[in-house]
This record gives sequence, structure tokens and C-alpha cells, in this order.
Amino acid sequence: MIGLSNLASRRLAAGLAAALLTATPAAFAHGFRIGDLEIDHPYAVPSIAGAPNGAAYLRGIRNAGDRPDRLLGAATTVATRVELHRMVLDGDVMRMRAVDAIPLPPRAMTSLRHGGEYHLMLIDLKQPFKDGDRFDLTLKFERAGARTVSVWVQNPRGDAAGGHTH
Repeated sequence: MIGLSNLASRRLAAGLAAALLTATPAAFAHGFRIGDLEIDHPYAVPSIAGAPNGAAYLRGIRNAGDRPDRLLGAATTVATRVELHRMVLDGDVMRMRAVDAIPLPPRAMTSLRHGGEYHLMLIDLKQPFKDGDRFDLTLKFERAGARTVSVWVQNPRGDAAGGHTH
């Protein structure tokens, strides 16, 4: 055991606490901002073996402004194209449909999550996604413009684990 004076112990503890406090936002935060829009936790799930397509999700896009906006599209180098998709109930069957835009009402949060109404379909993946991968995705908004975000590939947790698959 290393013997430290009381003063040295306090300095060490203070230094470690300061390091943790400054490292925590960078280590755990995964959000982006563009204008009035706050983009929370872009993620994808590991690819299913042999599947040509994948999906990207966002915990949500919060429009903190007073005017509506719309997500018009997205692009990435890891797939040939990205489509905006909406899940709709057609009789007793849930179907996935491409849409031209995803509305972002003022002062509201719109989720793009597993099993939710919206998600981003990545068509013709260049290579399979593995847990721990990261890639850039550029989101294009009607009013706010474009913003590139970092997408983390991770196994779904919580409510998302039993939801939507591709």
C-alpha cells in the first residue's frame, strides 16, 4: 500500500474527479445539434449475415424551435443509398413504406427507433455492420440544412431488443 499524506490524497482525489467530470460528456454523450434541432443517439444494429440492407435509428430528433422542419433524406458511404421509411398498419399487417420526408413538428420529439414508426433504411451495404463499428451519416433537413453525425453500431438494449429487424 502506498502511503500518501492527507493533502496528497485530497489532491489525487480532486484530480481524478476533475478528469472524470471532463471525460464523461465526451465519453458518454452522443448527441448533435443543428439550428433548432437536437439529434439524439444515432445508432445501427449489427447486420444479419448475408443481408444486403441495414437500418439506422435515432433515439430522437427534438425540434426545440417554433417552426416545423422535415427530415428530407440522408446519405452515407457505407451504403449505396438511404431511404426514409415509415411503418404503417395495412389491415392486420405492418408494412414498411418509403416516404419523401419525416415531419418534425415544433417543440416536439420525433423518434426513429426499433419497432417505431420511422427509421432510415440503408440499401446495399458495402460491408456488414459489426458491434462496435462507427460510420458517418449525413442528415438533410428542409430548414436546418445538413448535419453529419456519427452512428454507433450496437446490439439493441431494453425495449429495442425485441423489436423491429431487417
